[in-house]
Amino acid sequence: MDKSPIVLGSKPVIGISACCMACPVRYNGRGFDMLRHIGREKGDFTWVPVCPECLAGLGIMRDPVHIAGENGAAIWRGEASMRSRGGRDVTAQMLAGARAAQDCLERSGVRAFIYMDGSPSCGVYRTTLRKQSRGHPPGVFGALLDQQGLFLIPALDLQSPLKWWDWRRRLLAFLWLAEVPIATRAELYDVWYRLKFICQELDEVWAREKGRELARLERGLDPAYVAAFRREVGDLLRKPATAKRLTASLMKNHAYYRKETGQKLETIGADDARRNITTIARELTLLERAAAEAGRFIGSAPVLYAGRLPSGGKAGRLRRQLAAAEGEPQ
Repeated sequence: MDKSPIVLGSKPVIGISACCMACPVRYNGRGFDMLRHIGREKGDFTWVPVCPECLAGLGIMRDPVHIAGENGAAIWRGEASMRSRGGRDVTAQMLAGARAAQDCLERSGVRAFIYMDGSPSCGVYRTTLRKQSRGHPPGVFGALLDQQGLFLIPALDLQSPLKWWDWRRRLLAFLWLAEVPIATRAELYDVWYRLKFICQELDEVWAREKGRELARLERGLDPAYVAAFRREVGDLLRKPATAKRLTASLMKNHAYYRKETGQKLETIGADDARRNITTIARELTLLERAAAEAGRFIGSAPVLYAGRLPSGGKAGRLRRQLAAAEGEPQ
């Protein structure tokens, strides 16, 4: 099996609630610069900001809106409505704004979206920011995003370096899985070899059973089975890992790195060292980059973006080859 990292040569395209990209589009004319939390990694992606409330024509400043009824999904079924603070029915406008935002994302080739939870339009698990209430999730646009099967990232998680590392590595694997050709059993097994470690980390029982299922496959490969495989693994990749599991993964993959290269990374502490989330994220990033430099992938982060590869070694040569192939500056 090829043990080199999988590398995406083109910048991933990510949609984002415009208010999270410092656009002053909230009802009160404010916005949040959530991307500042990920620093220079912001440049590793192409961003497509949308605001369904602005596209609905509600304007700035505006009365805040809320869901009157079960949730945003019920609005699409005609069983609930959207109303402003003053009681005005804005359902038709909000549906039109959500469709316009969706059209923009589709034209941009977006497969992932960073949403502002707590919003009655973009929220997925909350549609209000009141401490004791979740509101009526999902929001009207959040329901549409979920229905489309996009990789959904809560904007507030960008504030945590560990949560962002977890989202980023799962996102890159999700994007690669959606595009990688799978026409033969050999190709299917190769894809599983690349992704099984991260799947085991996220749900070991499911991953072990899936591995046994793949081993029992007969000759030939049904396209319907491949589609189901992509969907099931893609759904699993949407689920966050816990800090405990990420720490265990750090130790496991560092041991693998030492076995493969014969080297120990002095920048990674002892297995029993006390770590906070910032330290865990930093050590995972260092291990990820060191493994790429050595031409190896680690199971927790099997897919990388070329722009994040080190400049030297095998990874650097691969990055330059990708840049040359795509006609980009090296």
